[in-house]
Amino acid sequence: MNLTRRAVLGACLTLPFARAAKAAFPDRSIRMLVGFPAGTAPDLVARLLADALKDAWPAGVVVENRPGAAGHIAAAEASRAAADGYNLLFSEIGQIAMAPSTFARLTYDPKDLAPIARVVTSDFALVVPASLPVADLDGFVAWARQRPTTFFGTFGPGTLGHFGAVMLAAQSGFSQESVHFRATGEGMTALLNGDVQGLFGSVALVAPHVRAGRLKALAVTGPQRSALLPDVATMAQLGRPGLEFEAWFGVTAPVAVPAATQVELEGPILRALANPAVRSRLQEAGFTPAPQNREAFAATIRADTARWAQVVRETGFRALE
Repeated sequence: MNLTRRAVLGACLTLPFARAAKAAFPDRSIRMLVGFPAGTAPDLVARLLADALKDAWPAGVVVENRPGAAGHIAAAEASRAAADGYNLLFSEIGQIAMAPSTFARLTYDPKDLAPIARVVTSDFALVVPASLPVADLDGFVAWARQRPTTFFGTFGPGTLGHFGAVMLAAQSGFSQESVHFRATGEGMTALLNGDVQGLFGSVALVAPHVRAGRLKALAVTGPQRSALLPDVATMAQLGRPGLEFEAWFGVTAPVAVPAATQVELEGPILRALANPAVRSRLQEAGFTPAPQNREAFAATIRADTARWAQVVRETGFRALE
């Protein structure tokens, strides 16, 4: 056999192995950055998702917390990471769709993060202390109109809960002042003590206090009633459709990740979210499974970016430095 025939035969023998190696993605663990501390909603959902992906990705998903700056530290790191499919960001609405309008300067461009798949949504509930002498949303509005100022707790300026309070007050004709807390525990303590009179909190956060009788839930902000608070009407049902909003969490990757690799990432995530056991675990944790593929997730991001830019303009919110 001459050298030419040997070379051809060698190429034919190695080609299947090369194809097999190429098809082995991922062949090592995938890093998923979370921009918030352990125990927060994004962290909890990211870890539930990572566990659900064990069968599809035996090498595992390593969840790494990079808290700080409203999630911007993690977003900046992810946007500049190697575009090889092994570096992901577990994103939330604030980092991707709201930050361009709520911050004057960003250390990253959300457009440098490609949507891979939306995972869940999280509704909010307007809650007040159980001691407040109101029975429903109309009663709360009437009560607030009689006061010089009603204080609302929030978990930071420019967050969903902050805008919820501002929009409710503007729509209902009462004066409100937002009190921003660094930690959810501090905000909830202030509300339970009556130091603030209202708060838009995630349903997962406030539902235990409502069921225990420590708080009253006056409305939820999602498109339909929450399974955790089934007796509480939506804002739309109460005649306030402009106050519908929800948070979402999803997976993004550096935009330069090849399209084929993005597809390889998208598929297992969507299949995991179709698993009834996974959906049940997410629901028990207080989240609504809301999977979207890359195209649908991109459309959601575009729509929410436009919506919150309009809210910022209409409320006169001054972008944060």
